[in-house]
Amino acid sequence: MDMTSLILLLLAALGIISSNTPITVAMIVLLLLRVLHLNQAFPWLEKYGLTLGIIILTIGVMTPVASGKMSLQMLGESFLNWKSLLAIAIGMLVAYLGGRGASLMAANPTIVAGLLVGTVLGVAFFKGVPVGPLIAAGILSLLIGRS
Repeated sequence: MDMTSLILLLLAALGIISSNTPITVAMIVLLLLRVLHLNQAFPWLEKYGLTLGIIILTIGVMTPVASGKMSLQMLGESFLNWKSLLAIAIGMLVAYLGGRGASLMAANPTIVAGLLVGTVLGVAFFKGVPVGPLIAAGILSLLIGRS
């Protein structure tokens, strides 16, 4: 067994130990792609995987609007409540950080490994969700002064 497959297996085990299905499934899918020699999928996933993930995440977040569970009135009222206004401001900040993070990750691929390991550990041990690399990279870009 090669080292890369071993790392994927270790990360899948972390997902199992921490009862985190998304990490477990992601690592097993990547491991299967390697074992089945479907290496041609990796460049496509590297190029479009993040975009596809963001699309799926956005669909999940916007489903209450599309299903009618969240009305136009309810959306409008969110501009009248201080907590909702704060949520809007934080959402804007996080989107900004994510954009900076994506740029930093593209410009400095050497930091991606650290961000990914930190995200997987955060997901595994702190019950987080694996959206951290973009935000972490955005915060890092602010700290190191790069965009």
